[in-house]
Amino acid sequence: MPERSDRFESLEEPHKRGQAAEAIVKSEFVSRGIPVLTPTYDNEPYDIVVEVDDSFHRIQVKTAFEATTSGAVRFRTRSTRTKSSGYEREGYEDAVDFFAVYAPACDETYLVPIEETGKTQMTIRHEPSKNGNVENTNWHEDFLIDGVLSSLCSDPTI
Repeated sequence: MPERSDRFESLEEPHKRGQAAEAIVKSEFVSRGIPVLTPTYDNEPYDIVVEVDDSFHRIQVKTAFEATTSGAVRFRTRSTRTKSSGYEREGYEDAVDFFAVYAPACDETYLVPIEETGKTQMTIRHEPSKNGNVENTNWHEDFLIDGVLSSLCSDPTI
């Protein structure tokens, strides 16, 4: 049976990949007993809202792609829309609390506070770099969904 990441990679249309990433992220929360709310309309800057310890968190779901350097994945931290006049790019500041990122290359899901991202993109490293640089490195274990959720909730079993 093919792995989830293989099935995901076989999707060719960006819209289907986005839908699959959202479904994967939702299942990550639901399987941990965390309620997931979805906006009725598609014009909100966030894709889902989750409730953790009576607090609501707005989440934008992103798909990470393999970075140009090996052992890392990258995701964009702003929205790009096609308009008749060209592209419109917009950040998520004050509109979301977290990015939930599915990385098919390593089949991991990250939960990244928006304050910890760059203005246009973020790289998360799951293997040491070839040159040994560790300064200003975003390590995957710092953003794995379970670790970040445990910092948000009083119930350590989530």
